[in-house]
Parts: sequence; C-alpha cells; structure tokens
Amino acid sequence: MEPNCVFCNIINRKIPAKVEYEDDQVIVFHDIRPTAPVHLLAVPKKHIPTLIDVEEADLLIISHIHKIAQRMYHQLNLEGMSMNNNCGEKGGQDVFHVHYHIKGWK
Repeated sequence: MEPNCVFCNIINRKIPAKVEYEDDQVIVFHDIRPTAPVHLLAVPKKHIPTLIDVEEADLLIISHIHKIAQRMYHQLNLEGMSMNNNCGEKGGQDVFHVHYHIKGWK
C-alpha cells in the first residue's frame, strides 16, 4: 500500500467510498465524479501504478476484474456497459493505481 494513494486509502477505509463489491483481491466503488448513469471504479487491492507495471503474477487479478464487471452488469440490470483503463499521464490516468472505469446504462 502507498500512503499517499487515494485508492489505497479507500481500500484501507481511511477515505469513505460507496462500495458496490469487495473481495480479498479487488474493491469496486462508485466514482465521485460520474460520467454515466452508473460509473464504478474496479481497483485491485495490490498497489500497481499503471497497466504497464502489471506483472505476469498480476494477470489473474486483471482477469478477475473483468469477471466482476460481468457480475456488475447483471447485478445492476444494465442494458449497456463500457470498461476502460487509462494508462499514464498522457493517457488520461489521474490516480496512479491501476483501475478500470465501468460505465453502465439502464
């Protein structure tokens, strides 16, 4: 965990968040600045700065996030969904802890 990382602080409950899903590897919570009717952030609990920093041992976590996105689609009765990861400052990444935006429409 990185002490100055906002997502690490959410994971450690030092910053509040509206959590939609959580297990031992991943937390999913509502974005505080949504850009869709449903806007979730899926974040691995392991601090990984960017997608480029993902190691082979981390690939199961990334795959798990995709399965959780499917679960959110069904659980929230979405009719459409997009999922994206911004990588690097020039790629639009604001928080340097790997995360996926799950945006959904009903």
